[in-house]
Amino acid sequence: MSEDEEGMLARLSRWGIAAENATLVLLFTAMMLLAVTQIVLRVFFSSGFVWANDLIKLIVLWITLVASIAASRSDRHLRIDVVSQFVPEKYARFPRLIVDSFAATVCAILAWHSYLYVKLLSGEVILFAIPAWVVYGILPLSLTIMAYRFLVSALAILVKVLRGTRVSV
Repeated sequence: MSEDEEGMLARLSRWGIAAENATLVLLFTAMMLLAVTQIVLRVFFSSGFVWANDLIKLIVLWITLVASIAASRSDRHLRIDVVSQFVPEKYARFPRLIVDSFAATVCAILAWHSYLYVKLLSGEVILFAIPAWVVYGILPLSLTIMAYRFLVSALAILVKVLRGTRVSV
C-alpha cells in the first residue's frame, strides 16, 4: 500500500472517530438540555413537553449504540475474559480469537434481525411524524459496524497466529 493510500485511510479513520465523538457529544448535550428543561418546567410551572420523555428514551438508545460502536473501535468494550488469565501467555490468543469470532457472529445475527424489525416499521411514524425506520435504523447499522470490527479483530489475530507472531491480548 502506498503512503498516499495509508495517509488517506488514516484520515478517514480520524474523521470516523471525530464523527462518532461529535455525535456522542451532541446527543448527550441534547438529552441533558431536554431533561433539565423538562424538570424545570414540571417543578416551577407544572407543565412540560408531552413528547420529551419519549424523545429522551430514543436519545438514550442512540447514545448507547453510538458509544458501543466507539467502544468496539477502541477495544474498550466490556469483555469477560476468565480463560486467558489461567492459560499460558502463548495460548492466550486462542480464547481472544474465539471470543471475537463469537461476538462478530452474534452482532451479525442481531443486525439481521434488527433490520427485519426496522423493515416491519416501514409505515409507522413516531413523535413528530418521523418515520420509525429513520429513528430505529441505528440498530442494524450499529450492529453491522460492530460485527465488522469484531470480524476484523478476529482475522487480525488469526493472521498473527498463522504467521507465528505474538498477539497482545
